[in-house]
Amino acid sequence: MFTEAQLYSPVTKGADGDVTVHLSDEHPGVHDLAYRARRNAIAAKALEYRPGEPVPHVDYTDEEQGVWRIVSAELARKRERYACREVIDAAQRLALPSDHIPQLDEVSAKLVPLTGFRYAPAAGLVPLRDFFGSFADRTFHSTQYIRHHSAPLYTPEPDAVHEILGHANQLASPRFAAVYETVGAAVARLETARALKFLADVFWFSMEFGVLREHGEIRCYGAGLLSSFGEIEEFRAAELRPLDIHAMGTIAYDITHYQPILYCAESVSEIEDVVGGFFETMTDDTVTRLVSVKQV
Repeated sequence: MFTEAQLYSPVTKGADGDVTVHLSDEHPGVHDLAYRARRNAIAAKALEYRPGEPVPHVDYTDEEQGVWRIVSAELARKRERYACREVIDAAQRLALPSDHIPQLDEVSAKLVPLTGFRYAPAAGLVPLRDFFGSFADRTFHSTQYIRHHSAPLYTPEPDAVHEILGHANQLASPRFAAVYETVGAAVARLETARALKFLADVFWFSMEFGVLREHGEIRCYGAGLLSSFGEIEEFRAAELRPLDIHAMGTIAYDITHYQPILYCAESVSEIEDVVGGFFETMTDDTVTRLVSVKQV
């Protein structure tokens, strides 16, 4: 079982202060020295950030801006075709720019009046407790780098496209933002790694890869689907199962392939009741009892 956080390329800081983003051998930009230097520089800005300070700005290159324009236009078309009405309406209210990569403070300025969420920079992997726990304060940790220009419609890791076009458009919905906040509140109650992982996996199959029925069609609301050019075309071919908190928190899954099993809600209200309701009340004991009862 995996979570989205494990997709990030590790970031290290040497004794000399140099910051290095370690790309996998399969990454499209692994042999591009200029791209790797950009990734290191952007990650270094995030590592230097401290809460309360101005969010670091990234001077994106023309090449990076071009990637954003391509992906933004393509995903906007697919969102209209495949996303649920709650997300479509939220995205219209948020009105993210399509002609340039928004700085994180630009995203926050648009998002705060809608749901109170604001963005903070992340170099890469954020520990699960910190990442999910920050939702209680309506803060979302986001990377600022962009996928490699050779594959604008593909990325092996979450980048600014995923964090912004996926999560921000979802967080612009007060109903979904409220679910995020219950996740953050739940983290404050959890002490065990097992319970935290259970929470992360339920989040994966809901707010990342969630789908629902709407007017006779299967539509998506998960940020992972909303930001994936390829998977948003294919999710309807997955095996659809009803919302099941135990299954969502324990099923094994592979983050490197399209998800073959998705959990489908009958409405946004069911997501709020079942998923949000679970996060509102979950504790370490809840997870222990839930898993033990199902194993009997």
